Amino acid sequence: MENTQPQIANYSLSIMTERNRALAATVYRSKNEIKVAVMIAPATGIKRQFYHNFATYLAEQGFGVLTFDNEGIGESLTTELTKCDASLISWGRHDMPAILDALQDEFAAATYHLIGHSAGGQLIGLMPNYKAITSVFNVACSSGQISNMDMPYKLKAMGFMDAFIPLTNLALGYTPADKIGMGEPLPRGVARQWREWCNGAGYIKTAFGKSVQTHFYDDITTPSLWLGFSDDEIANSTNMDDMIRVFSKMPVEKRFFEPKEFGLNSIGHMRYFSRKTHVKAPELWQMAVDWLNKQQ
Repeated sequence: MENTQPQIANYSLSIMTERNRALAATVYRSKNEIKVAVMIAPATGIKRQFYHNFATYLAEQGFGVLTFDNEGIGESLTTELTKCDASLISWGRHDMPAILDALQDEFAAATYHLIGHSAGGQLIGLMPNYKAITSVFNVACSSGQISNMDMPYKLKAMGFMDAFIPLTNLALGYTPADKIGMGEPLPRGVARQWREWCNGAGYIKTAFGKSVQTHFYDDITTPSLWLGFSDDEIANSTNMDDMIRVFSKMPVEKRFFEPKEFGLNSIGHMRYFSRKTHVKAPELWQMAVDWLNKQQ
């Protein structure tokens, strides 16, 4: 059978932020005219390669796509990790806006959309150029509030946040999250804010008026679709609602599923973007395609 899928080109970019830091990024595009372009904003400590199969699929459907490593992660680590002063705030205020600017440069005649995974959806309210975003599609995005988690995962989360992060930050100058299967090693400022925000209600909301003086969470009116899954021990339904409330004017459509609805044993916090998940349940990635087509 002839393969009718368009040929997809992908190439690397280096994108400078206002902090004068270089971010590693990858562009995915077909030769067709691109009318809809997407930035995939990653979860905490997750490299852009994790989203490669999903980004390729979106490009095959005719979308332009840009993936990236946040400062201090993957190929965007340009100094010793102990010297990296990145934070969750700088990711939202500097990294994500620079990526959105680059998306507009790469795909000049398109509408622009954000697909956020976990932290990638939480930090949108720090982006001063958020008005350029036509729609938001969030996956496993929540406050991650530990008090709302179920046992025994709650104990694991408390151990990671309240012992592992402060102790390793003190001893090593960074948090080796990779040692316990939590993504890449994290700059200490990222890990410290992650701990503070997950220990309070509303995630970043706990920093309003403190480390976050200026934000746009109360201004964003961009339409959004939030996907969650019943076996996600972090972004459970209560924590999703906790994060949604922070975006006080954002129109939200929330969809919460059980993996068995798709014939799957698990989806959790990470597996939505897995190629194996897509092969077994293609309708999950199709939800992103349908959303983008509807919003353009």
